[in-house]
Amino acid sequence: MATSVHIVGPQFSTFVRSVQLCCEEKGIPYTLGTESEGCPLVMHSSEHFALHPFGKVPILLHGERRLIETPSICRYLDAAFDGPALQPEAPWPRAQVDQWTGILALYVDQALVRRYLLEFVFPKGENGAVRHEMVAAAQPEVVRLLGLLEEALSQGDYLVGDDFTIADALAAPMLDYLAGMPAAKDLLAETPRLMDYIERLRGRPAAARVLVAPDFTSVS
Repeated sequence: MATSVHIVGPQFSTFVRSVQLCCEEKGIPYTLGTESEGCPLVMHSSEHFALHPFGKVPILLHGERRLIETPSICRYLDAAFDGPALQPEAPWPRAQVDQWTGILALYVDQALVRRYLLEFVFPKGENGAVRHEMVAAAQPEVVRLLGLLEEALSQGDYLVGDDFTIADALAAPMLDYLAGMPAAKDLLAETPRLMDYIERLRGRPAAARVLVAPDFTSVS
């Protein structure tokens, strides 16, 4: 089996960055980009759907193996490669990591990324304007979820205790983008533990190589 992996997807994707963070944290050699086997991969092309039946990213290629869905990819990387563990061994804290991973991949991604952040990044209003009515409609759920994260961080430095886990790898890219948006400044001012957590995540050596200014030129 190959000792390195390839992450298919654009580097600005929050989920691609989560997989990248896991590789960086564990010291797994990897390549990354919108190509497969050396050939450019057009998003939502037949070649893309051949790799991912729902036309999403990331896709992990490891030798002859192909894996989709970010939580599954991250768990596989943690189990298949040496390096610091990204999941607790004990059943209860491991279940808590799985719980937060599911919450982040589904509810937080939908509310914070799909319905809020993307309204600013890829405006769909008239003449490319931000649809402020959509932002206003999304904001209450964003506030509620930020409160849930703030409460979770009362128990430790990370989402589950004091160690960085897969759950934090999913949270980091979403929250990094949010904290970089002037429109979210007032929202985050109400969650001081969450702000400290974001800075803690940004300060990790792996994050310095992943949470970089996005390049959206590969969007198609």
